[in-house]
Amino acid sequence: MTPDAGPNGTAAERKVLTLKQHVVEIVSDSGEGAQKAGQAFGTISAKMGNGIWTVEIIPAEIQPPPRSPAGASGIRVRIGSKPVTNMGDEVDLIVAFNEQALLGRLDLARFKPGATILLENKWRDHADPEIATAYGTTYARLVEEGYSVIEVPMEEICFRYVNNPQLGKNMFVLGMLCAVYNRNVDFARDTIRYIFRKKSQKVVDSNISLLNAGYEWALEHIDLSFDIPPMKDIGRQIVVNGNQAIALGVMASGMDVCAMYPITPATSASHYLSEIFENVGGVLHQAEDEIAAAAFAVGASYAGKCAVTITSGPGMSLKTEVLGLASMAEIPLVVVNVQRGGPSTGLPTKTEQGDLLQALFGTHGDAPKVVMAPATIEDCFYSVITARRIAEAFRMPVYVLSDANLATGQAPFPRPEFHAEWVAPPIDQRPVEKDTKPYDWDQKTGLSPRLVPGQPGGMYAVTGLAHTDSAKVAYTPDANQEGSRLRSLKLAALQRTLKSPTLYGDEEGDLLIVGWGSTKGAIEEAIDRVREDGGSVSALHLTFLQPLAPGIGEILKRFKRVMCVEINYSDSLEDELITEENRRYSNLSWLLRARYLVDVQNWTNVHGQPIGPGKIEEMIRENLAVLQPA
Repeated sequence: MTPDAGPNGTAAERKVLTLKQHVVEIVSDSGEGAQKAGQAFGTISAKMGNGIWTVEIIPAEIQPPPRSPAGASGIRVRIGSKPVTNMGDEVDLIVAFNEQALLGRLDLARFKPGATILLENKWRDHADPEIATAYGTTYARLVEEGYSVIEVPMEEICFRYVNNPQLGKNMFVLGMLCAVYNRNVDFARDTIRYIFRKKSQKVVDSNISLLNAGYEWALEHIDLSFDIPPMKDIGRQIVVNGNQAIALGVMASGMDVCAMYPITPATSASHYLSEIFENVGGVLHQAEDEIAAAAFAVGASYAGKCAVTITSGPGMSLKTEVLGLASMAEIPLVVVNVQRGGPSTGLPTKTEQGDLLQALFGTHGDAPKVVMAPATIEDCFYSVITARRIAEAFRMPVYVLSDANLATGQAPFPRPEFHAEWVAPPIDQRPVEKDTKPYDWDQKTGLSPRLVPGQPGGMYAVTGLAHTDSAKVAYTPDANQEGSRLRSLKLAALQRTLKSPTLYGDEEGDLLIVGWGSTKGAIEEAIDRVREDGGSVSALHLTFLQPLAPGIGEILKRFKRVMCVEINYSDSLEDELITEENRRYSNLSWLLRARYLVDVQNWTNVHGQPIGPGKIEEMIRENLAVLQPA
């Protein structure tokens, strides 16, 4: 078969191998644009009808030393002929700007045996003999271990088009990948024009030239040609990452104030809002610190609407006192926590799900709030809309727990069609009826009408002190007890409106895997593989963590063993000092064990990376072997 002609009409005769899916990684030193190339490659593939999932590889340091395995920066792109919900397992093809960045990934044992490596060859004859020796040693190791290594003169060719190849090599790589995977070159050019839309035409033209050069070089020198058929009947789609989806959800929900302080990995949500929020009348406030951001958002919500503040784990710690104020004063607020590794600075650029218990209980006193977790990029969009509606209806904070895997991962999903009910109705500014109390709690639900500043007859003192229904300081024991009871009743009222979650698989069986957040796609793919071999395993994925939906306890009891899969820490019984009496369980496991008195076990890690379906599959098979001995 002959691929499409290249940008200048050239083409090479190559056999095209049709695949169901492939995993590609691009790795480099920080600042060389590997992530931008991978994001563009994913976008082009999605436009061609493929399912995609991307995972950014970000070093812990802002500017790590060049040519260091620990400082590897880059991106993973999984492409499929059906919807892709996770990063996959082993890598099929790797593009490396230097061999040290490559080693940083190789040592994680994520390359498929015999994988193809496209390696920048400028280091082979480097003037520094230590660098040349390191390159030669690594090259020999790769060949000995059975990898297919193709040396590429990236910098040599890029010098023909730009003075600094470090700022253009990534587009050359994009061109190579477009040739190898038979990507539409017109889509690639359009993507480059969009990426550099704020730059001069000269910059756009030079990057397109680099794209063309990479495409032509690959057609002439790389005897690989892959075709991944598109999905069928996908309709209109958008391709965004989780943080962009959250920003779009903020606008679609009708919220018009976002207050935040920059923090990895949440910051890109504010970058995106800063470009487009004003177009819909929104205000993005960058506060002087996390505490001020929370206070600004609470103040904006008190003024009559509902605001959002977006942060990560350390920011949540700093915001805690102000968030308690929102609970006590019953002020609607949406709080997005894009989780990362912790504690303290922890793993600022890596993913983790370690903030669930903090979200549920991390405050002094009893401060009820709703906690929910999106599981996909699409969920990131809709969860914010749902959170805003709940926050205003129940006059309380609603936490949305995303994570770094969702934040930076790209995936296509059906283009949302706007619905008017997403947006809050106009503020009720009618005069308040005489004798109306500012906290006129309904004795059954704990709900109360909301008074807003400027509403005639609606003046009252807002305080963080325990208060009565008249907003007076609660000096008596009964008043504080009553206020706490009625604020808590709101969670029960919301819980009664939730539907029981749907099982993925059979309604009962040997093993149930329970998850939340971004692990959903990997869990369900692993379960599909095991069920194809007749394994009795199902999955339950939870969106609402507080309150928990009805029916969960009955579901758990229908399985012989229940396992939580999470990206947070739990003790292992293999450690000599760990026993059933002192063992620490994973976040969700703690919660389910306490709530339902069921022996919920867990399988977790804090590697700072998303969990691939292959690892989960291994764990499932090991547990089934115990439950179903031969």
